[in-house]
Amino acid sequence: MKKKLQLFKKKTIKYPLIMIGMILLVLISNLYLQWCQNELSLELVVKFAFSWHTEKFILGCTVLLIFLLFLCSLAGSLAFGSLLYIITIGILGFANYQKMFYRTEPIYPDDLKMITEFGLLREMIGTIPFIAILLIAAVGLFFFGRAVYKSRHLSKNWQIARLSSLVITIGLLFYISHFNDSSNVLRKAYDKTALWIPYSQKMNYYNTGFMGGFLYNLKVEAMNEPENYSKKTIEEITDKYTKKAQKINESLEEEQPNIIFVMSESFSDPQNLSGVTVNKDPLKEYNAIAKTTYSGQMLSQNYGGGTANIEFEALTSFSMELFNAQLTTPYTMLIPKMETIPSIVSLLKNQEYQATAIHPYNTSMYKRKDVYNTFGFDRFISEDTMNYKEKIENNPYISDESAYQEVLDLLKDEKKPQFVHLVTMQTHMPYSDKYVTTDYSSKSQGNKKAIDSYMQDVAYSSEALKQFTTALNDVKRRTLVVFWGDHLPSIYSDEIKADNDEVTMHETEFLMYDNQQKLSAKNTHDALSSPFYFAPTLFEQSGMQMTGFYQLLTELEKQVPAFEKGFYYKDKQWSKTLKLNRTQEELYDDYRQIQYDIVSGESYSLKTEFFK
Repeated sequence: MKKKLQLFKKKTIKYPLIMIGMILLVLISNLYLQWCQNELSLELVVKFAFSWHTEKFILGCTVLLIFLLFLCSLAGSLAFGSLLYIITIGILGFANYQKMFYRTEPIYPDDLKMITEFGLLREMIGTIPFIAILLIAAVGLFFFGRAVYKSRHLSKNWQIARLSSLVITIGLLFYISHFNDSSNVLRKAYDKTALWIPYSQKMNYYNTGFMGGFLYNLKVEAMNEPENYSKKTIEEITDKYTKKAQKINESLEEEQPNIIFVMSESFSDPQNLSGVTVNKDPLKEYNAIAKTTYSGQMLSQNYGGGTANIEFEALTSFSMELFNAQLTTPYTMLIPKMETIPSIVSLLKNQEYQATAIHPYNTSMYKRKDVYNTFGFDRFISEDTMNYKEKIENNPYISDESAYQEVLDLLKDEKKPQFVHLVTMQTHMPYSDKYVTTDYSSKSQGNKKAIDSYMQDVAYSSEALKQFTTALNDVKRRTLVVFWGDHLPSIYSDEIKADNDEVTMHETEFLMYDNQQKLSAKNTHDALSSPFYFAPTLFEQSGMQMTGFYQLLTELEKQVPAFEKGFYYKDKQWSKTLKLNRTQEELYDDYRQIQYDIVSGESYSLKTEFFK
């Protein structure tokens, strides 16, 4: 009896201590995540958790506690479940800090799908940190797996308790994954105090905490249904613009030029930024082309990253601005669910074009291999299948010159018109130590070494573009090129960012080139555009026959030349909110109805001639 009493006393002391320990672990881990989110500011962390947003901090801790209990239940061990939890949270916080540092945006749930991109991750954070993280993760997984294996020998009562806990935590995590459902209790609890800021994910995470922002970006519908959406509405819209396009097409020849899209990684002009001065122009060769053709500035959705989103806009002519904020990456969150999606690829394929995608990197980034299949590309040429793989000095990426040579080889086939979509890699980060010497020197507020190396990068890129366009003059078939930089590089200091308005940090270069010099606005060098306008603008500028969809976009561009979330350009001025007159509102709503119809609706427009 005495032994039983002593055992009971031990248990009554032991279990509360375990629970207290787990709660403390969760509190510390949530503080750590917030610390990484707030750029390692301890003061902001303390104020967030214990003064400004205590309710949201506690809700985040509750979710983390459920996750911790799940790992412990799965492992059959409090110690090794907690170990894997610590490693997971540690890596997540570090990754969030790195992404905030380089791209000024937080980690999203969908980013976790990139965890197997070892090559890119190593290049982004450095070889030593990458190896260290890999080893820590491997050790954690080894001991976790060992604990799962040994858990077979737990007593019957422990197995029952473990299985019950596992079922309950899995059920709770599944329920939490539906955070964005209107009836979700956790979401309602957050809504009592949370001020969601969908147009700025950085501020969204700051205001609701890392956990709140992370949950907010769990799965959600691509778009909310617009008012008056119906089959009749879509038919009226498609009929209206298709008839306008057909009338215009009566005066146009049916021509099939080669069309080349070139999305140049991080291509932009450092000279556009206040706080950066250079000894000579790194874009000299680019500007020599731009001054002879239709060119200007493109509004990028992101700073320092988001390549696939810009690519999505350019190929589909659908705008990220119209999506719910939680749909952060259509290539991984939307297109895998679709059997087909209308794009310039499908349009040209219907006109007997040969469609080729080229990316001098691996095929798994952003699920490009699967995405390109959905778009309808005939082939995808990657670093493994390219014929030209030369690199410049210590640059780890295939050069732009090699990539352009790959394109030129395709254009030798004169039997069929070619559509080639090239996504370059030469100017991808990191920017230090690529070249032994550089011809360019900057005076800047911070990060001079990276800026100088980056200028050498874009100078090589400009020279390669000049060589490419010169070579196109020998191609017999008319050849049209759309060239643009996807976003600015993430090399500029906080001082430089502070000296420039947000729009400037989101503007890159673009141009359209015609080897027969027939573009209708070739003397326009200060155009402003968004990537989803590229295809319709090219068709209009080159005199190609329009579709109803491109006609709609052409009319919208004349009214609202560029827009992304938080950046709207109309009536020759920028604003953070979109205020439209009656004509602009009608065009914008027609566009929204069509995009919803394709990505979330019933695809009524696909049954018409609207995209053909």
